[in-house]
Amino acid sequence: MTQNQYLTEKQVAEMTGFSIQTLRNWRHESRGIPYLKIGRRSVRYLEPDVVEHMEKTRINPEAN
Repeated sequence: MTQNQYLTEKQVAEMTGFSIQTLRNWRHESRGIPYLKIGRRSVRYLEPDVVEHMEKTRINPEAN
């Protein structure tokens, strides 16, 4: 069984280049990368969800 890596919003911001505020705005708007809310304030993202989001928004100019 593969162990999923849980990432903080800071780690996701560093990984994706999105600002922490962008991630917070997306959560508020119920869009963007899926996340887990632990308790009242702690937010975590699954690494495969982050990678999938990045792949989903990838643009391949040679595919035209």
